[in-house]
Amino acid sequence: MNLRRVYHDGRSVLLARWYLRRATSVGTRVRLRGRPIIVNLGRMSIGSRVQLVSTAAKLELVTFPGGTLEVGERTLLNYGGSIAAAESVRIGARCLIGTHAIIMDNDFHRIEPERRLERPPSRPIVIEDNVWLGARVTVLGGVTIGEGSCVAAGSVVVDDIPRRSLAVGVPARVIRVL
Repeated sequence: MNLRRVYHDGRSVLLARWYLRRATSVGTRVRLRGRPIIVNLGRMSIGSRVQLVSTAAKLELVTFPGGTLEVGERTLLNYGGSIAAAESVRIGARCLIGTHAIIMDNDFHRIEPERRLERPPSRPIVIEDNVWLGARVTVLGGVTIGEGSCVAAGSVVVDDIPRRSLAVGVPARVIRVL
């Protein structure tokens, strides 16, 4: 094995340990490239061999008081993404989360003009194992994306996606079974 590669692998593991030092649990061989924004005021659990990329744009991982963020093993969280858990966001194992994806279980304000400073209740998000979210996908609260599914770039997921499905559009609709 190339000495330069060993150095960079070791450095990325050490960086991950440093930036995730306030996480509740961090698995083995988690790797990080770049400088993410990590705020853990709840419970944050990162599985083994997760890759975090925060190079071209900052990756944000946030848990609010009482919130839980779980990331399964061998998952890739790409740069520019924003993942916020006011109650619960669970990302399964072997998922690919594209660049600039937004995954938030709360809208953080109501839509009525006189109530815009109020925070609505959170609705948990579940992204099951082996899901691929393309670039700039937005996943809204209360959604479950089934195992083995793929969501095309730029889609907005507002309803559940069944397992092994390809979903596209705004709002995301299933166009075929995989």
